[in-house]
Amino acid sequence: MKKKRLIPVLLLKNGWLVQSKDFSRYQNLGNPFTAVKRLSEWAADELIYLDISKDDKYDTNRDDQAYANHQTFLEIIKDVCKSAFMPITVGGKIKSIEDIEKRLSFGADKISINSMALSKPKFVEEAVKEFGSQCIVLSIDVKFLKNKHFVFSHEKSDISNYEVLEWSKKMEDLGVGEIFLNSIDRDGSGKGYDIDLLNKVSNNLSIPVIACGGVGKWEHFSEALKKTKVDAVAAANIFHYTDQSIFIAKKYLFEQGLSIRKPDLIEVNK
Repeated sequence: MKKKRLIPVLLLKNGWLVQSKDFSRYQNLGNPFTAVKRLSEWAADELIYLDISKDDKYDTNRDDQAYANHQTFLEIIKDVCKSAFMPITVGGKIKSIEDIEKRLSFGADKISINSMALSKPKFVEEAVKEFGSQCIVLSIDVKFLKNKHFVFSHEKSDISNYEVLEWSKKMEDLGVGEIFLNSIDRDGSGKGYDIDLLNKVSNNLSIPVIACGGVGKWEHFSEALKKTKVDAVAAANIFHYTDQSIFIAKKYLFEQGLSIRKPDLIEVNK
């Protein structure tokens, strides 16, 4: 049986690692590198690393720390990939084939595309043709309005005209390898995943779906894996405040009888 994946998500905003709530409130968690090393040691299956900065300012004005104070996202990604002993998906500010090439050359395994897909769907097709489906992840942020799940456009800071299933199928037809599905309404809430949203998409696609948005306890991972057909469960905030959080979560899911790779304490302590 194909193993389900547990994926931490790290958010970078202007050089700092942050946690998010409602896609509008952000709390500084520290430097962008330390968490990557910890999550690798704690046996994460993969990592999703997203730049959510609105501008190109990454200087933290702190040169007194035990890590480099980089000036660009690419410099940060280069060091992040050196610290990640697991597959890493990188997203944020991807506007061209060259942007993808640079991130892959620095060590990224997959690329997450969001806004560019909405503004220029043809770009997704070009990226798939150039790098292969397995390399391209389509990130979809969803808002529930008028009893429908609509895709949110970060570029326009507004709801698009696409309903989530329509958009997901369109991207599947263009060849993306995975869908990273995030609920804006559940972001940072700790209330659990939007199960209806996950079922709406995962039941109607043949490509893998990664669930995100709303995890507040380990049981929320279990609920999504038991009640939906998602291939992976992802979260951000919950992994930051407990030592060996990934390992503990995987142990919980494994003991629930779910198809998760068995956690290995050797991985944690090596």
